[in-house]
Amino acid sequence: MTINYEELTKQVLDLDSQVRFAGIANSKGELIAGGHKENVEKMLVGDEINMSIHYALQKRDLYTNLAYKIGSEKSSITEYELVSMISIPINTNELFLISTEPRADYLKIIDFIHAKLDAQKSNQ
Repeated sequence: MTINYEELTKQVLDLDSQVRFAGIANSKGELIAGGHKENVEKMLVGDEINMSIHYALQKRDLYTNLAYKIGSEKSSITEYELVSMISIPINTNELFLISTEPRADYLKIIDFIHAKLDAQKSNQ
């Protein structure tokens, strides 16, 4: 059984009131699941969203170059003045992307996603 990404992204949106966006992007930079929380003003629209996904994928690729020395990336957090971005590699082709209000409880969100993904991996 494969994980239901739409359900997982909804669970993350519902997990914390500070989560603004939860989505899954594939290696082509396409958003394949998820979206913004209702009634939240979007900071990025259209091509800006695509650029943000592209940059997150680029960053993951950069960290992959050091994996032989420091291990595989488990998550990445980038804090901006108005929003924080979290990325969690799911596999070599998919990346979980979350945006939150600044200073949200990142570890709670990251731990929740890892627990869900790990549970799915152990069921396969």
